Amino acid sequence: MRILILISLAFLVACSPDGSNSEATRTPEQVSLGFFNAIYVDRDVEKAKQFVSEPMQEVLAHYYIASAVQRHVLNLSMTQVTMEIEEIDIDFFRKFTDDVTVIIKMHGLKGGQPWIDDRTIRLHKDGPRWVIVEVLPEKGNLN
Repeated sequence: MRILILISLAFLVACSPDGSNSEATRTPEQVSLGFFNAIYVDRDVEKAKQFVSEPMQEVLAHYYIASAVQRHVLNLSMTQVTMEIEEIDIDFFRKFTDDVTVIIKMHGLKGGQPWIDDRTIRLHKDGPRWVIVEVLPEKGNLN
């Protein structure tokens, strides 16, 4: 029994993150929240570009300002936004997965009224880092 515990403990220690938050070690959750935070909270398109693929960087550059990205890319203009991960289609075997979808739930104001909505994005593993490659069409709001 002790051997089993020691092996389990060694496995857990070996798989623990080192605490760094460099671009290469960001999780899909961190990338997703970072992107939405850049667009809705910081309102900084340049900051958002670090979280997306090259084709999406070109789209963001075309719209130039965060409010245009909210309207035309995400189909959701909101202010005073807070967000959380609603769902992620990834499991324990994350190392073997190259594509994931993440659903972000956002709370804020839309047209001055309280609003809750979600957006689904698809991420792809590009080398050691995760990047957003697509914003999936929304299925409807939750309000």
